[in-house]
Amino acid sequence: MVDTSILTVEDRVALLVNALAPERDHKPVVKLFTPDASATWLLSECDPDEPDRLFGLCDLGLGYPELGFVSLSEILEVRGRLGLPVERDQHFIAKKPLSAYAALARAKGRIVA
Repeated sequence: MVDTSILTVEDRVALLVNALAPERDHKPVVKLFTPDASATWLLSECDPDEPDRLFGLCDLGLGYPELGFVSLSEILEVRGRLGLPVERDQHFIAKKPLSAYAALARAKGRIVA
């Protein structure tokens, strides 16, 4: 079983609140990344019925970032060239809604946070 403690209780609450809110374009709650590869995830909400299923902007470093659902347990199994685990960006504070990050990522071919 994968350790999912990369998200705090506060993160999980914020992801759930966003999922249940009528508004759909939320600021990302958390940024995850591979320190030894080019993958990045900006996550804004979770599926209320399946907390492992998160929604956000996903960039696997192939030049095609996209919005969609992703499994947290699968993210945490990802390893880069040196075998390092996915990390949380402790300094990330979202300044704009997810759609703005997505538009910039499509223009640049990668997430720019």
